[in-house]
Amino acid sequence: MSRDETEAKRLRALRREIQPELVKLERRLFLRSGLSLGALSLLSGCDLSTGTNGTLIDRTLWAMSRANDRVQAWLFDPNKLAPTYPASMIDTPFRFNAYYPPDNIPEIDEATWKLDVSGLVADKTPWTLQKLRALPQESQITRHICIEGWSQIGQWSGVPLKAFLERVGADLTAKYVGFKCADRYYGSLDMPSALHPQTVLALDFGGSALPLEYGYPLRVRVPTKLGFKSPKHIVSVFVTNDYPGGYWEDQGYNWFSGI
Repeated sequence: MSRDETEAKRLRALRREIQPELVKLERRLFLRSGLSLGALSLLSGCDLSTGTNGTLIDRTLWAMSRANDRVQAWLFDPNKLAPTYPASMIDTPFRFNAYYPPDNIPEIDEATWKLDVSGLVADKTPWTLQKLRALPQESQITRHICIEGWSQIGQWSGVPLKAFLERVGADLTAKYVGFKCADRYYGSLDMPSALHPQTVLALDFGGSALPLEYGYPLRVRVPTKLGFKSPKHIVSVFVTNDYPGGYWEDQGYNWFSGI
């Protein structure tokens, strides 16, 4: 029996064991409403941060989420582009969004800022903004879709992440690319999504350097995923085969989160 078949069998057994609890959730319309795993965990009182050490329903929800990740990854088309839009459709002002209020945006000194590179890469030399701006830049007008239910169109410019990874000699067969941020946020992408032609290390917004509220001096922009997969205020990029998680994903949000 393959690993996937074994996991599927285990998941079916868990579902049978907690069927009464699932029925109660369905009666409350939690599952029927199509809520994300993160929202479901909040509404049902489940603490998904406990992972495999938590309750039976916690473990089952985690297993369902991981299965969902695998299905989304299988369906992902690395050549399919997210929609782009004319400049006339750009939303102004663009909405600020973070897990903290605007007055908690981190203060960053451009003169001392550097992008650390680590993990499965050949060249781990830190990068300055000047070096990043010397690389070929691309611009896109794409829609940022927030898991909270709103979306806006903005113009982003920067270095294609694929070009950057190639430049530092990253192992492009590795599983993950992770990011650490100046505001203690962190996130990660599967390698195919990181190599997608529209995934960029954004340096500019609307034709000018990124404002503080949108991720200065550097953020990831991934238009093929929900907005929380595009971390701001990046200070570190690493390549790994070990699952790195993410700020919201470790609290129960679906990790792949493609759109």
